[in-house]
Amino acid sequence: MTARDIPNLITAARVGLVAPVAWMLLNGRYGMALLLFGVAGFSDALDGYLAKRFGWESRLGSLLDPVADKLMLVVSYLALGWQGLVPPWLVAAVILRDLVIVGGAVAYHLLIAPLEGEPTMLSKANTLVQIILVLAVVADQVVMWPPGWVLGVLIWLVAATTLASGVGYVWVWGHRALGGTRAGRG
Repeated sequence: MTARDIPNLITAARVGLVAPVAWMLLNGRYGMALLLFGVAGFSDALDGYLAKRFGWESRLGSLLDPVADKLMLVVSYLALGWQGLVPPWLVAAVILRDLVIVGGAVAYHLLIAPLEGEPTMLSKANTLVQIILVLAVVADQVVMWPPGWVLGVLIWLVAATTLASGVGYVWVWGHRALGGTRAGRG
C-alpha cells in the first residue's frame, strides 16, 4: 500500500458504511443514520480532495467513487421508501434513472467504445438534491426540522432533476452512440 491508495481506501470504507446506514434507517435509529451518512459525505469530499490535491487519481477511483455514492443513495432511498418517509414513486424514479444510465453505459462500453465517466452539471445537481433530501428527511425524524413544505419542495426538486438528468444522459449518449456506430461502419 502506498499513499496513492488512500483515496481508494477511503472510498472502500464509504462502501462499507452502506449496510450500517441502511440498518439504522430500517430500525428507526435516525440519529445514528444521520451521523453515518454525514461521515460518508465527509469521506467523499476527503477522498476527492486528496486525489486531486496530490495527484492520486486512478482509474479504480474514478469508477469506485461514483459507485459508492450511488450505492449509498439508492440504499438510503430504498430504506426511506420502505419506512414510508419518501414516496414510492420517487424511489422508483431514482432507481430507474440509475438503471437506465448504468445499462446505457455498459452497452456503450461493450458495443461502441471504452467509456470514461463524464457526469454532467445537471447530474451533479441531481446528486446534490438527492443527498439534501435524504439529509432533510432523516433530520426531520431526529429534530422535526425542516418543515413539511420544505420536504415537499425537495421531493419535487429531486423528481424534476432526476427526470431531466436521466433524459439528458439518454439524449447525449444516444447521439454519441449513433455517431460512433456510423463512424465505425463508415
